Amino acid sequence: MSTTSSAAKPVDAQPAGRRPKAPAWATGLLTGSRGPALGLLAMCVVFSVVTPYFLTQNNLLNIVDQAVILGLLALGMTAVIITGGIDLSVGAVLALATMVLGWLSHDQGWPLLPSALAAIVVAGICGLANGLGVTFTRLPPFIATLAMMSIARGLANVITDGQQIVGYPEWFDNLSTTRYLGVFTVVTFVLVVLYAAGWAYMRYRTGGRELYAIGGSAEVARLAGISVRKRTVLVYTVTGVLVGLAGVFLAMRLDSSQPSAGTGYELDAIAAVVIGGASLSGGVGSVTGTLFGVLIIGVLHNGLNLLGVSPFVQQIVIGVVIALAVMVDALRRRDPR
Repeated sequence: MSTTSSAAKPVDAQPAGRRPKAPAWATGLLTGSRGPALGLLAMCVVFSVVTPYFLTQNNLLNIVDQAVILGLLALGMTAVIITGGIDLSVGAVLALATMVLGWLSHDQGWPLLPSALAAIVVAGICGLANGLGVTFTRLPPFIATLAMMSIARGLANVITDGQQIVGYPEWFDNLSTTRYLGVFTVVTFVLVVLYAAGWAYMRYRTGGRELYAIGGSAEVARLAGISVRKRTVLVYTVTGVLVGLAGVFLAMRLDSSQPSAGTGYELDAIAAVVIGGASLSGGVGSVTGTLFGVLIIGVLHNGLNLLGVSPFVQQIVIGVVIALAVMVDALRRRDPR
């Protein structure tokens, strides 16, 4: 009589097809906005070591000033991505808004403030069109906003036949240059207020929590009584309004309106949101994380400029950072079982 022996299966062997989960300490660091905050801190330490000009007051204030436009775009993009959407039109709509401002105030003789308001309204209408395209015509957000990107960029050039408009009143330009308390300009103060309002809305208001539910599963959110179409249209419309405001601020900063303005800004806005911890699949993200993402991109551009790195190389670096951020998101969302 023979006996058959079988090899004992190790108790710690991974089941077939099971991915190894991330270490608990790594998952903890990557949760919420802690990862982006630590990344920003590490980046500041590195640049402060390699260049003596980084930690000067003027340079730090310059980083904040340059982050205002991207910050406004990324704030709206945060809500869009949380709902599971995307907006590729923000750069082109920004150009359209700044051209509407210049065309009305210079060519049509409108007062500057009504011209600025009209520019913001036009951008809001573009956002509304995006929202209606996504919800009522059921276009994928990528296609709907890609179409708007082409339309808005074309209109920005048609308005003045591709010519830039130069020269705004001194008081208008001073809103982006005059500092109060030695730190805040009017535009940076507006950015801080909007981020505080956005953080409070997403954290404490029912409407903010509903956006996460829509991003998690639009069908489940609908069955739970959430007006998915209404919320989605509102998100894209508000994003358009923020983009219009960014266009007005950009005209202040440059003292001009240019139809080529905002080229590539949509990618930076998406990058800031993703670097800040949002998931492109929806349902995950935060205003705080986006703020850190905006500052990371601002610090990265500024530090590389101080080191004399070519703008073309900077694009490569930003691309690598985006890829790493998406990899981190995949690691964070990996099945923990």
